[in-house]
Amino acid sequence: MFDISKIRADFPLLEEAKKVDKNFAYLDSGATSQKPLCVIEKEKEIYCSMNANIHRGVHRLSNLCTVAYEEARKTIAQLLGCDDDREIIFTSGATASINLVAYSYGSMILKKGDEVLVSEMEHHSNIVPWQLICEKNGAILRVIPFFDNGELDISSYEKLLNEKTKIVAITQCSNTLGTRNDVNYICKKAHEFGAKVVVDGCQGVVHQKTDVKAMDCDFYAFSGHKLYAPTGIGVLYGKKELLEIMPPFMGGGDMVAHVTFEKTTYAPVPLKFEAGTSNYVGAIVLAEAVKYVNSVGIENIMQHEKELIDYAMQEMSKIDDIIIYGTMPDKDCILSFNIKGVHPYDLGMILDKQGIAIRTGTHCAEPTMTHYGVKGMARASFAMYNTLEEVDKLVKATKVACNMLK
Repeated sequence: MFDISKIRADFPLLEEAKKVDKNFAYLDSGATSQKPLCVIEKEKEIYCSMNANIHRGVHRLSNLCTVAYEEARKTIAQLLGCDDDREIIFTSGATASINLVAYSYGSMILKKGDEVLVSEMEHHSNIVPWQLICEKNGAILRVIPFFDNGELDISSYEKLLNEKTKIVAITQCSNTLGTRNDVNYICKKAHEFGAKVVVDGCQGVVHQKTDVKAMDCDFYAFSGHKLYAPTGIGVLYGKKELLEIMPPFMGGGDMVAHVTFEKTTYAPVPLKFEAGTSNYVGAIVLAEAVKYVNSVGIENIMQHEKELIDYAMQEMSKIDDIIIYGTMPDKDCILSFNIKGVHPYDLGMILDKQGIAIRTGTHCAEPTMTHYGVKGMARASFAMYNTLEEVDKLVKATKVACNMLK
């Protein structure tokens, strides 16, 4: 059973913030999620009872942390439907993961005239690294457009694919439009031309069941802080046969087998890509967050969040002069909108005064803003701990803002 009262009680900030403003509603989980108590306590437990650097020590604490770290890798592999936990690399976040692929794999295979496809709805972290590597190697960046309702233009994607296409970088779910892309089909078509697919799973892994094997993507990246874990920890999944031929992204400790001044040999994957002291605490705590999600049940979460977004779309669309961006029927729990004649920053500030926390701006997706001819948008993004009553608060607060600002 999905018990929303019990779930909300697991997130301390939700009650603490109400001591300041009893009307408080946190609707900015697309930027970062709140953390359940078990995650907070797990981090404290590590520092209080077992903290020591991993992979290097023979003493008891180092062994404890090393085992927990590698167990965390197995937990993430299970989350993603990955058979081999050596295909899981811990990074500082999705941005670091995508940059790793761009600079290691991209630098290795891209040559002048090759093409990289990205979609028009991508987060900057899945655009800029590819721009940089294309400029460096003389490759060409091509853009897959989307329709005004937020749907990816699959026909254009199919036409853009050709023998020069080497990499397709695509979001599983748009952080602005909520669009859930058909990544299975995107991977299938890319592979017909021998291209590799990099999936930004930051929003996808939080709100839907993810299976990288069924998806058949070549790389998959996500950030822990959107999945109820701390900041500073992320994941890169990569097919082992690709990871093994890729050069290291960074050099230093823990990614080497042997070092001499004449020659350095590298550790096997995944350690080859985990230079320096890893964020082992973050990795272990990320695994705790995944266990929490599993205890609630991703299917239960998906059903609850669908009710939230469907209700929010229904009620917000009744407000005069509202413009909602991304209207696909099976969208993620993200609602981006503007009110005609009202600047999104002003709207966000007025909502904040009423206790409603939303995001305003470009959402690190300026090409999406350009598509609609706007400078920014207001965005409400929901999570498992949000309620229909909080949607009502959003609607009421938006109406107040409209009356004040128009």
